[in-house]
Amino acid sequence: MRPFDLQINGYAGVDFCSSELSLEQMERTCHALEADGVDSVLVTVITDSIADMDLKLRNLVSIREASAVVRKVFSGIHIEGPFISPERGYVGAHPPESVVSASLDDAKRLVDASNGLTKVVTLAPERDPGFAVTRYLAEQGVIVSAGHCDPSTDDLQGAIDNGLCMVTHFGNGCPVALDRHDNVLQRFLSFRESLWFCFIPDGAHINFTALKNYLDFVGFDRSIVVTDAIAAAGQGSGQYEISGMRVEVDDEGIARKPGSLNLAGSTLTMPKLLKNLSECLGLSEASLERLVDTNPRTVLSGALPS
Repeated sequence: MRPFDLQINGYAGVDFCSSELSLEQMERTCHALEADGVDSVLVTVITDSIADMDLKLRNLVSIREASAVVRKVFSGIHIEGPFISPERGYVGAHPPESVVSASLDDAKRLVDASNGLTKVVTLAPERDPGFAVTRYLAEQGVIVSAGHCDPSTDDLQGAIDNGLCMVTHFGNGCPVALDRHDNVLQRFLSFRESLWFCFIPDGAHINFTALKNYLDFVGFDRSIVVTDAIAAAGQGSGQYEISGMRVEVDDEGIARKPGSLNLAGSTLTMPKLLKNLSECLGLSEASLERLVDTNPRTVLSGALPS
């Protein structure tokens, strides 16, 4: 088994979204990931101003080019935002002042800054006029994923028709309280045969009873698990940062923006992720391999869910 994490914001005390990220920090973190059994990751850059995201992406490219171990572990980039919903709850821990509607000029600027390393972009389908950015990204071979959003069924159908093929951290990036039946989660599930579904199995983003139900309903052939780890992963409780924002991690390892119920990434490590799925859900080795290895690589190959 060679775990591939499609969404990781930081690790072992290092924030990948920092504008001051250094080569030494990234090398140290890649060694820590390898020690925890991780084969490859997509480094996630979250919402910031377009100009600052451009600089962060260029820095990541430069760091990767300078180190063999970084190139080995750091396979690509996952851009999460800024084309998401600014609405409370849906915006999650992302800074609402930096959220913008999707535009081709901004999308092309970010893709160009990443020098071909962008593999996944998370956006809100309802914030992409005419699905132009979704279509452009799909044509570039970038996986377009829905997250931090509240699309209608028509929005979802239009986005899927133009290349949307995945859901980021299903069950999250939405308000804590939702209508029992008419909500974005039900809409996603109604398109389950056309989408990959990513889950964060830490017990906080989704409790294990619900996760088992979702996996059974969506199917293991369409499901992927990620850590969504931040710098606090493997570090214990305390104060941390993600993209300059302060995050508090409690004694149970749950990360939140101060004063908010919304989660701000996770502190999950790959060994803990595998232990959770094995012990709390009773999954077999074959099922674990599909969720953390086979399916992430399959989606990155451009294959649609079977």
